[in-house]
Amino acid sequence: MTKTKVYYTNLTKTKIDRKITEDMKKCVKATVATQYPDTAFEVSVTVCDNAHIRKLNAEYRGVDSETDVLSFPMSDFDIPAGPLTLGDIVVSIEKAVSQAQEYGHSLRRELCFLCVHSALHLLGINHENREEERIKMEKMQDDILDSLGITRS
Repeated sequence: MTKTKVYYTNLTKTKIDRKITEDMKKCVKATVATQYPDTAFEVSVTVCDNAHIRKLNAEYRGVDSETDVLSFPMSDFDIPAGPLTLGDIVVSIEKAVSQAQEYGHSLRRELCFLCVHSALHLLGINHENREEERIKMEKMQDDILDSLGITRS
């Protein structure tokens, strides 16, 4: 697997099982490895509450509402000899919990999905401009999660 190092921080009082946080890290590493299997990257994953992510969303995207996940890429993909900071992932635990309930799957699956989704954005993969990009990104997400045995059930 990739040489990527993932740093994890929980800014909330919500306890997240260590197995879930390890799976979140695995998801980021596996996602990065799909594009850059031999490059050493660093990625930070931060779990926060809705108030914190809303503030970040307003400050950096001009959208004054909470969201499930934000990606802050740091690379222009002119890859020097590693390690290189790929970027930051910020996840709202409150949104993850509510979306897991809404979609009828586990919190583990939702947090892992959000990490894969956000890591793809860090790699420059987007879904906002064209339908074919959205379909391609969804397939990549499903393939990565399936390869790690992280299913909707």
